[in-house]
Amino acid sequence: MDSTSRPPLTIALAQPDLRPGDVAGNAAAHAEAIRAAGARVVVFPELSLSSYAMAAPTVSLEDPALDAITQACAETGSIALVGAPLAEDGEEHITMVRFDAGGPELLYRKMFPGGDETDRFVAGSAPAVLDVDGWRLGLSICRDFAIAAHIEATAALGIDAYVGGNLHDAEGALRRDAHIPKLAAEYSVWVAMACFAGPGSDYPDASGGSAVWGPDGEVVARADDRPGRIVTATLT
Repeated sequence: MDSTSRPPLTIALAQPDLRPGDVAGNAAAHAEAIRAAGARVVVFPELSLSSYAMAAPTVSLEDPALDAITQACAETGSIALVGAPLAEDGEEHITMVRFDAGGPELLYRKMFPGGDETDRFVAGSAPAVLDVDGWRLGLSICRDFAIAAHIEATAALGIDAYVGGNLHDAEGALRRDAHIPKLAAEYSVWVAMACFAGPGSDYPDASGGSAVWGPDGEVVARADDRPGRIVTATLT
């Protein structure tokens, strides 16, 4: 679709109240956020289905608890980008999963895990782009956003926005807010980052602050630090 004829894209960033390993409860929180957001694309934080907890088990995309997310997407016409730890061929990955009315589909494996993640998770090998209504969304998970090689490889695929889920503590949030405006302006892309909020992870001081930056680097929407917040922006 030509960029002059594609419709605007509404994108929401959700930071629901999540609990380690509670897939059913977390799936229900995702479904509630999707219905509340009323957006074409709803983005969730890193490892949102399990919560960001290194001890939480992997998630099966066959788990019937995930039907709640599929149903919410069917009712709203939304696409949800959800974080999950998945096992494949004896390896575990931090992933981004697409949900729509047809159910879940693995889209992307985090390419640059860091810290304790590297003791458990294997790095993904390739960048990925999702096309939604003529908008090309480059996919990223947390530390990927900070790695120049990642945005370079993703941008080389042709993108209009750089989108993903994250978790930051207060110090990490300061680095994010210094880095992302420069990245958005350098590549002339929208950046949308859904960030974990609240106590339900390995980081009790998760920063929240989910935000969308415009191609000029300016913030166009931002949540505060509390769980349950949703912010929405329209990409034009």
